[in-house]
Amino acid sequence: MSSGAANLFQSKAIRLAAALACALPAAAQYPGQVTKPKDGQELRAVAVLEWTGDEQHPKASRIIPVSVFDGEELQDGGIYMAHPEPLALEGEVEYQLKQNGKNVGLFVIQNAGQEQGSWVGYGAWKPLPRPKPVQVAANWKDDEDVASDQPVLHRKAHPGDTSGSGSSGSSSGSGSQGSPPDPDRPTLHRAPDGGSSGDGNSGSASSSSSGSGSGSSNGSGGGSSGGSGPPPDPDRPTLHRSTSDTASNGSSNGDSSNGSSAATDPDRPKLQKKNNEQDEGYVTSLPDVVDPNRPRLVRGKSTDSGPTVLPSLMGLPPDMEQAVAVSDPRDTPEHIWSYSWANPTDEAKYKVQLEDMARTALGLNPPPAPAKPAAKKTSSAHKTQLTLPPEPAPLVDEQFRVFELAYGSGATLVFSAHTGGSGAQEKFVTLIAQPDLYGSLVVLKKNVTDAAHLDDTPRMRLVDAVDAMADNRGELLFELRGATERQFALYRVLRGEATQVFVSGRSELVATKD
Repeated sequence: MSSGAANLFQSKAIRLAAALACALPAAAQYPGQVTKPKDGQELRAVAVLEWTGDEQHPKASRIIPVSVFDGEELQDGGIYMAHPEPLALEGEVEYQLKQNGKNVGLFVIQNAGQEQGSWVGYGAWKPLPRPKPVQVAANWKDDEDVASDQPVLHRKAHPGDTSGSGSSGSSSGSGSQGSPPDPDRPTLHRAPDGGSSGDGNSGSASSSSSGSGSGSSNGSGGGSSGGSGPPPDPDRPTLHRSTSDTASNGSSNGDSSNGSSAATDPDRPKLQKKNNEQDEGYVTSLPDVVDPNRPRLVRGKSTDSGPTVLPSLMGLPPDMEQAVAVSDPRDTPEHIWSYSWANPTDEAKYKVQLEDMARTALGLNPPPAPAKPAAKKTSSAHKTQLTLPPEPAPLVDEQFRVFELAYGSGATLVFSAHTGGSGAQEKFVTLIAQPDLYGSLVVLKKNVTDAAHLDDTPRMRLVDAVDAMADNRGELLFELRGATERQFALYRVLRGEATQVFVSGRSELVATKD
């Protein structure tokens, strides 16, 4: 082997060993089920909906774009593809409102505008569409007695009927040879002829009612029986052939006089086949409108009609609420972020630990008392006085949430609170923690500030967890609120660290007290 080949082999071996060394720690710290974005993936926008009043009927609302994922990285939703409004705030863009990963409603943007230098959207809050009812197929029985959708012009055949006794038995003269006639069976009779008594029409009526089955429909041999029957009822409705059929068949059937008499009765009701050609609609083009004052219906809305929803939420009112909004052209299943505890008592235990950590960070816990000297022995008559520990300092607006940010991952705890007072006396704290293998809490992120230094260190207010990159892993969405401006940031909790993966642009605001 030459020296050049040996060097090439050694270099390949070194690169392979380096790749294996890099892959081993990654495999040992597998974060969970993560789906990599595919090429050409649709955009996914994340926004925050703010409103006052009832959720279903808010008094005022607005939506603030946060981020847009383009398949590779997160972009600022407030400026991404702006012309002049950003892409995330274009008209008719629909957002799904989520609370803890569950879909709770829809928000459709109708117009956008700049509020104190930043773009915000206005629209309508709509409920989720109702699921379509499941259509259950009817259990049809294969039985001849079940009614059919097709019209039947003959009597249904039953066991025991002969081939000659059907619906045409009375007209062919073979009804007397089959089964006895059905008294409830409807029959068709010719109209009575008032001018002639021997043309066979009356005989046909009497023979049909008596069930003799004489063949009177051919117009021969029915005159004697027609005179002995009851007189015809003038108010009885009858069915007649049409004029065209009578003219063509009158010579063969011998009842041309009957067809002419039926055509001369203008008050006689007629049953005729539905004319489909008369029911078809047609459209003709309208002439050009020359009257400028004539009202017209125009599809769409005019460009100068103005915004459909006016800005209604300004500043930061004390009763303002927030919710995560996601716009994605794909229908993704819901991903609930709540964590299920194996031991229900662990949640209350960890909350107490976080409250104690928050008081320590805010300086509310008193320093430990110095050790007291040994007490002198006294007589048993004096009772020993027990000193109770002081009450813990109160915390204002406590918020405690527990998330499972990936399938099969552990619990991620978020706790925030603040104290009373004003200025430097009002302090804020936010903690992100996870329990370790021994059950102790490990703080991953701690944010402590006061009202006098909010512009330098803004307070972290948790909005919710959201899958911002469509990879089945949730990020924690925080509002970074200062005294005169605010931002929104996404934090990813992975491998024992809480890392800020995105922060939006700054927007000015009018400070209001929570």
